[in-house]
Amino acid sequence: MSSEYRDMVKFTAAIQTIFPKLMHYLSAEENRELTGLGITPGQINALLVLYFNENLTMGELSSEIYLAESAATRLVSRLVNLNLVRRRGDDKDRRVVRVSLTSYGRQLAQLVFERRHFRFSNLAHALDEHERESLIVSLQAVMRTFIKMEKLYPYEVKNNYGTNPEAKKEKSPSE
Repeated sequence: MSSEYRDMVKFTAAIQTIFPKLMHYLSAEENRELTGLGITPGQINALLVLYFNENLTMGELSSEIYLAESAATRLVSRLVNLNLVRRRGDDKDRRVVRVSLTSYGRQLAQLVFERRHFRFSNLAHALDEHERESLIVSLQAVMRTFIKMEKLYPYEVKNNYGTNPEAKKEKSPSE
């Protein structure tokens, strides 16, 4: 592996070049996989979370899809209107609302899951064993770091600005 990206400036420049292109590609792929289904990327993300974690509370779902509970409630209302999910009260606690897929919602989530599986299987076949391992380990490290940064600096991360926490403020010559 090249040591070129050990330099922080080169690493940062490479990330700033790669991530927007990668995000554009993934967004375009997501739009293609949803073509003709009449749902948004946010809606399919909620459906896929429910596909793998049946019968979540609204709080659990909102946490899994990274939305405030009020926004998740509006999203679920739209999914209920599309007959993709159902809401019901919890048997033990009337304050808790549970969300699960309808039969139609399950079919739709399965279709999108299969499309994504096909796409990522193609990616896996295009990479060699070392590249696949390296990609997963690197993506896990990126996610772990983003989660850690969000916990350490929630205001800066939430508001998309702030200073480098490692940088020390230098005194100006007049100080």
